[in-house]
Amino acid sequence: MSGPLDGVRILDLSQWQQGPYATTLLSDLGAEVIKVERPYYGDAGRHGLGGYDATHPAPDFFAHNRGKRGITIDLRHEQGRELVLDLASKMDVVVSNFRAGILEKWGLGYEEFRARNPRVIYALASGVGPHGPNAGRP
Repeated sequence: MSGPLDGVRILDLSQWQQGPYATTLLSDLGAEVIKVERPYYGDAGRHGLGGYDATHPAPDFFAHNRGKRGITIDLRHEQGRELVLDLASKMDVVVSNFRAGILEKWGLGYEEFRARNPRVIYALASGVGPHGPNAGRP
């Protein structure tokens, strides 16, 4: 689908609803979105509020992830992190909604992405923000 974001490439590391919905809207506007999911479990949004699993995802998972390409990468392993950094070097935007400090702990913070791609836009959102008493909550 063509649109105002044709040619924009987005690496989507987000899960559940907030990030996936945002990147779906960007896809609707023509951006190419590559969604990264973890092995075996996938995006937590696949499981919905219960009764669903990775092979039978919750219906809203499809609504929040339409128009995207998908890849499974284990971010907890060095080879997976290197693959994500390599992908990010070819992207315009990296989107994540991991809780504060998680990606940095894995060596996938803004500085690592920027070292590979100085023009990258790093869009990070969380449900409770990066600071304050609830910052570490999932």
